[in-house]
Amino acid sequence: MAKNRESRPGGGRDSGSGDSGDNRDEKRKGKRDSKKSDRARTEKESEWQERVVQIRRVTKVVKGGKKLSFRAIVVVGNEKGQVGVGVGKAADVINAVKKGVADARKHAIDVPLTKSNSIPHPTNGIGGGAKVMIRPASPGTGVIAGGAVRTVLELAGVKNILAKQLGSSSPLNNARAAINALSTLRTFGEVARARGITLEQLFN
Repeated sequence: MAKNRESRPGGGRDSGSGDSGDNRDEKRKGKRDSKKSDRARTEKESEWQERVVQIRRVTKVVKGGKKLSFRAIVVVGNEKGQVGVGVGKAADVINAVKKGVADARKHAIDVPLTKSNSIPHPTNGIGGGAKVMIRPASPGTGVIAGGAVRTVLELAGVKNILAKQLGSSSPLNNARAAINALSTLRTFGEVARARGITLEQLFN
C-alpha cells in the first residue's frame, strides 16, 4: 500500500497546489484594497456635517381622506467650501431626514473661500420670495447672520461674513437664496481667465 501511494503521479496531496499560494496572495491583496477603499469612503463621509433646519408635519388630501407625512429641511457641508440644501418627505422623521441628506449632497455646490475664510466679493441671492444679501468681512468679524442663512454659511466654512435676510421668513426659501448667492461667487483668477488677461492686468 505504501508503494502504491508513492507511485501516484503528482506526489499525492501536493499535486495541483503550485499556484494556490499566488491565488491566496491575490485574495489577501484584494481584501486589503477593499478595506482601504472602505476606510477612505467612511473618512470622506465623516467630514460632512448635517444640520436639520426644520421638521414639519404636512397633510396631503387624498381620495380616502388625509395622508400625514413629515418634511425635513437639511443642510450638509464639510466646512471646506462645499455645502448643499435638501428636502425630504416621508411617513416618519428618520426617513425624511435621510432623504433630505441625500438630496442635499446631490445638489451640493463649491464655494470659493479667501485666506481669511470669507467670500471674494459681495453677492445677492433669490429663493422664491426670499432675498439674501451677503457681504465679505474682515478677520475677527465672525458670522453675522441669522436663521437658515447662518447654518448654510457655517457649514460652507465661512468664518467672517455679513448677511441679511430680506422678504420672506421661510427657512427653505432663505436657505435656497443663500445657496443661490454662494453659487454666483467667482474668484479673481476665474474672472481673469474668462477675460483672457492676467491678474496684474485685471487689477491695473
